[in-house]
Amino acid sequence: MTNVTIIGTGFAALTTARELRKRDSAVTIRMISPRADLHYLPSTIWLPAHLRQGEKLKVPLAGFFQRHRIDYVSGSVTGLAEDGRTVLTENGTFRADHVVIASGARFIRKLPGIEHALVPCEGIAVGEEIARRLEALDGGTIAVGFASNPKEQGAVRGGPMFEFLFIIDTLLRKQKRRDKFRLVFFNPSDRPGQRLGDKAVVGLLKEMKRRDIETRLGHKMVRFEKDEVVTEGGAFAADLILFMPGLTGPAWLENTDLPLSPGGMIAADEMCRVSGRDGLWVVGDAGSFPGPEWMPKQAHQADLQGMAAAENIARALKGAAPRRAFKPELICIVDTLDAGMLVFRNLKHNIVLPKSRVFHWLKRYFERHYLKAFRDTPPQR
Repeated sequence: MTNVTIIGTGFAALTTARELRKRDSAVTIRMISPRADLHYLPSTIWLPAHLRQGEKLKVPLAGFFQRHRIDYVSGSVTGLAEDGRTVLTENGTFRADHVVIASGARFIRKLPGIEHALVPCEGIAVGEEIARRLEALDGGTIAVGFASNPKEQGAVRGGPMFEFLFIIDTLLRKQKRRDKFRLVFFNPSDRPGQRLGDKAVVGLLKEMKRRDIETRLGHKMVRFEKDEVVTEGGAFAADLILFMPGLTGPAWLENTDLPLSPGGMIAADEMCRVSGRDGLWVVGDAGSFPGPEWMPKQAHQADLQGMAAAENIARALKGAAPRRAFKPELICIVDTLDAGMLVFRNLKHNIVLPKSRVFHWLKRYFERHYLKAFRDTPPQR
């Protein structure tokens, strides 16, 4: 029987599995991951304000696996063997006719002193730690910033950092203690958030100025100290540092001979095929794909790639040629706790809608709608 093995249980992996099952009721689908739950990281921005609780953002996938008849294997991938379609794990090896790499990326932690910073998207526990440290502070300086992969500028996740910045500001104001804090946003670019488009950058910087948030822009990072951020343009004190470094491929790629981009991502085409490898696919943050320079590393783009990969695999299983290219598209609501700014971008349009309470509630609605598909559901008959 034909087997498709998907590495990961994140957005890209789950979308690929669900869409593939829609198109092929007979194929065996195996998912390999160290955890059998989905961690909904987009909502960690609300942990400091206790709008969400960490455990509520962990969605068990047993019902999803049962509903879509997915064989789940618990374990961490350590490499690929032979032609790449044998997956090596800490708990054994698994052969497949097609392998989809959807294991996500990892953060580049090479900056000296990065252990003094909290990296929000590393997990729910980090979001909870941000909440604890913020509550423990009576005042001081909170520094928030991000950087990209210098060898792959698209390997960056800056949106959540704007959100943490604005949400912390709003929260402190609601708590009537904003006057005790200095907020500083830092970035090596003098136009942070450029992937969102020029209008969005102007809006973000204007919002920072309106909120009396200082900016340190256009200077490369040098290092972090326990209570200081050091850039080529100078240093400033910080009692709490939130920093998102650039992304690169997962560490286990070092145990493969897969084609990699200069930034350490898996080289792929617009149909999510790994370059020069039959039966190998990559979706989501682990891949380096052709597309516009603004193409994001975000859940929505990962979902679009998963949809394309699933259709192409289903066609390949029937002996047909893959034909679906994924759609480059950016949808982002920059939340501020009580409002949000909507940004949409595709090959034809770049739309920015000003801050509105509607967008905050829209983001909360999308969370509930998106997770509904993964919460406990009855199996298919």
